[in-house]
Amino acid sequence: MAELSYQEKQVRQIHRITEALDEGTLARVRRMIATLSASEVADLMESLPPAKRLMAWELVDPDLDGEVLVEVNDEVRSQLIRGMDQEELVSAIGTLDIDDVADIVDDLPDTVIREVMASMDRQNREDLVRVLQYDEDSAGGMMSTDVVTVRPDVSLDVVQRYLRARGDLPDMTDQLFVVNRNGKYQGSLSLHDLLTADPELVVADTINLDMQTIPVDMPDNEVAREFTHYDLITAPVVDTENNLLGRITIDDVIDVIREQAEHSVLAVAGLDEDDDMFAPVLKSAVRRTLWLGINLLTALLAAAVIGQFEDTLTAVVALAILMPVVASMGGIAGTQTLTLMVRGMALGQITAANSIYMMRKELAVGVLNGLIWAVIVGLVAMVWFSSAKLGLVIAMAIAVNLIIASLSGVVVPLLLRRMRIDPALAGGVVLTTVTDVIGFLAFLGFGTLILLQ
Repeated sequence: MAELSYQEKQVRQIHRITEALDEGTLARVRRMIATLSASEVADLMESLPPAKRLMAWELVDPDLDGEVLVEVNDEVRSQLIRGMDQEELVSAIGTLDIDDVADIVDDLPDTVIREVMASMDRQNREDLVRVLQYDEDSAGGMMSTDVVTVRPDVSLDVVQRYLRARGDLPDMTDQLFVVNRNGKYQGSLSLHDLLTADPELVVADTINLDMQTIPVDMPDNEVAREFTHYDLITAPVVDTENNLLGRITIDDVIDVIREQAEHSVLAVAGLDEDDDMFAPVLKSAVRRTLWLGINLLTALLAAAVIGQFEDTLTAVVALAILMPVVASMGGIAGTQTLTLMVRGMALGQITAANSIYMMRKELAVGVLNGLIWAVIVGLVAMVWFSSAKLGLVIAMAIAVNLIIASLSGVVVPLLLRRMRIDPALAGGVVLTTVTDVIGFLAFLGFGTLILLQ
């Protein structure tokens, strides 16, 4: 029997836990939850309706509470926090690393923040304040201040003895960072070199000077790109004066990549990856109302264009039958180009230097596809309605709409980015409006000129 995928296992777990909650066998639920990791518990919390979520949350091992709060989305986290008393919250937050505390501090009550800060030693308080001064979507907001540093003038034997005395290393440590007495970043020392090189060598003899440094203000999507390009596990974060501030690890980067993927999918529909899937009906309806309103305005614009050709539609009913074909073909062609552009922008592949080339290339693709499908759809319409003129009308409209759609698929996201609007969020609506309006205008305009003359 084939091994179940993670998704299939998760579905089965949720089903079994939901059944046990319905039956009231809480001891059984507690045992099942105890077998899950923090990230799996977070997935479970996001997959349960609010009432069952709070029941299951009461059965989670308190030692995992902090890690689960970091993993769940913002809205679910707020609900779980509201269900905890202050003592539970302070205890949960106290188990977290400084960078994780910084990630959720905005969701914590002020009294909890004060108590957590009071329970920290001076160094941790300073580290938390330092992390909080940076944008959460930047390298500074992602970084951990828990780093192991060594001086370039000490021997590898001294470093090994220092680590043995230290007793443990931060998670995901594959490099030690080398700094001078002023805290300036000099390079890195891999654990491999530390363990295999002659212990009498000094750190400066084995230092890696090619380790990629991450500027503290670098956006998180660019950080993810650096890790991908250079196959990094950890990377040092530095300021403009090359002072070592912290480090970023691959697990944080994976979270960024996952969030970006979720954003790309949900933003197309005007949704937010931090929204609770099981939010109350009224709250969900209000959120979607804005997007539906925007779509209504664009639909009314397209309807207004159609309304200008009422006489043409009355005279040639076949035009009304074929209108959706023109709009659909343009919408698909534009969406294909828009998707490529949004992906290219997210990966940093679309720049001012190559955007003109991309525009020319997609325009050529639009012309070629426009000609091909104009002939095909024109012949189908001609045979279907026994009218060569009608075939010519829709062929011309398809050609125009596919060309404009391909061009718009490039221009729209570029303009939105220049206006500091997320192309993934607004691009689809704007593009659909363009292709509908141009498609209907071309189709009905050509129909008026050719069929009614």
